[in-house]
Amino acid sequence: MLVSIIASILLSISYSYAQTGFVGPLAQIYSPSLPNVVSINQYASVMPYHFFRNTSNGTTTPTFGSTSVPNDTSFALVDEADFLVFDHERAAEILGPNPSYEYVFEVSEAVHEAPVYVASQNKLYLSQLAPPPGYLPQLVVDLNQDPPTLSEYLSDPPVYAPNGGTFHNGLIYWGASGGNNSIGGTEQRVGLRTLDLSTNKSTTILNNYFGYYFNTVDDLFVHPNGDIWFTDPYYSWFNALTDTPPQLPAATYRFRPATGAVTLVEDTLIQPNGIALAPNARTVYISDTGAVSGPITPFLPPQGSSFNATDKRTVYAFDLSDDATYLTNKRAFYLSPDWAPDGLKVARNGYVIAGTGQGVDVLSASGELLVRVQTNYTVQNFAWVGEELREFWLMGEGGISRVRWGLQGQELV
Repeated sequence: MLVSIIASILLSISYSYAQTGFVGPLAQIYSPSLPNVVSINQYASVMPYHFFRNTSNGTTTPTFGSTSVPNDTSFALVDEADFLVFDHERAAEILGPNPSYEYVFEVSEAVHEAPVYVASQNKLYLSQLAPPPGYLPQLVVDLNQDPPTLSEYLSDPPVYAPNGGTFHNGLIYWGASGGNNSIGGTEQRVGLRTLDLSTNKSTTILNNYFGYYFNTVDDLFVHPNGDIWFTDPYYSWFNALTDTPPQLPAATYRFRPATGAVTLVEDTLIQPNGIALAPNARTVYISDTGAVSGPITPFLPPQGSSFNATDKRTVYAFDLSDDATYLTNKRAFYLSPDWAPDGLKVARNGYVIAGTGQGVDVLSASGELLVRVQTNYTVQNFAWVGEELREFWLMGEGGISRVRWGLQGQELV
C-alpha cells in the first residue's frame, strides 16, 4: 500500500515538472467582433500532456486543429475557425478590419489549379485537371456578376491540363501539364502555352528539352525581363495526365522566349512544385513536395502517389543573381505543418503565401507563420483579384472560395 502511494506521489511530481512552461489557454477568440478568427497563444509551443497528433494514412494528413489536447478545452476552437492568428502584431495588417471567408463554389474532387486574374475583364481563369483524365475546358469565375458565376471556357486549340498560370503583357501564360498522342483532335505535350483572350487563340512556345518531353510543368512565373521560370516534377505521370513515363529528372528551368533557350537552374529538390518571385525580384521561392510521391517504371501504368510525412514538404528560398539568370544561397524557409506546400505566391509587402493542405499559410519574409486561412478542402492554388487586389480566391479538390482581407497582392502587367 505504501509503495502504491509513493508511486502516485512521484507520478504527480513528475507530471507537474513535465508541465513546466505551459500557460493556458492555447487558443482564444481574437476579437469579440471577429468570432471566426482564433488566436494561438505562443504558437502553442507548450501543450499540456497528453497531447497527440496522428500521422498520415498515406493519402491524407490530420490537420493541426485535429490534434488531441484533452487537458485544454480551448483548443477545440482551432478546428472551427476560418482564420488562425499566430502573430498578433502583424495579423492586423494581414486581416484588415473585417476579414471574411466564404465557400463560393462546390466543384469536383479533381485538382483545380493555375488561377489567372485578368483585370481588364474582371474574370478569374483556372483549370480542372484529373480525375477524369482528358478534361479539356478551363473554368472562368465572372466577378462582374453578383454573386459571381462559374462557367467553362475552351480556347482554340484547347490547352490540356494547365497546372500553373500567370498574366504578362496582355497574355495568359499556362504551364500545360497534360501529354497525349490524341486529345481534342490533336497531339499535346507538356510545355508552355500562351493564350490571347482577344482572339481565343493559344500558342505553344515550348514543348521539349532537346527532344525529351517535360514531366509536368507545374508552376511558373514571368520575370520582368520576359524569362519564364517553371518547375517540372513528376505529378502528371502519377495522376495519369500524360501517356509517357518521365524522361527527365525533376528540376526547375528558366526559358527565354526571345531565343528559345532553356536553362536548368535547380535540380536538388525531390518534387519541385510551387515557384514565386519576391516583389523586389531578388528572391525566388520554390516548394519541394517530395512527401507526395510515387513509383516510376516504364513497365507499369501510373500507380498514383502517397504521402510520407517524414519526406520533404518544405519551401526553399534562393537568391537571384544580379543578371536574373541563376540561383544561389539555397536555404530552408518553411516546413509545412499540414500536408505539403503546393501553390506559392508573394504578397505586395513581401509576405509569402503557401497552399498547405486544407488552407493557406501566410509567412513573413523570414519564414515565420503569421496567419493561417482554413478551408474544408485541399487547396492547390490561389490568386488576388479586384481593383485593389485585396480579394483572394482559393481553389482545390472540391471547392473554390473567397477571402476578403487587408493583404494586398502584386499587380501582374
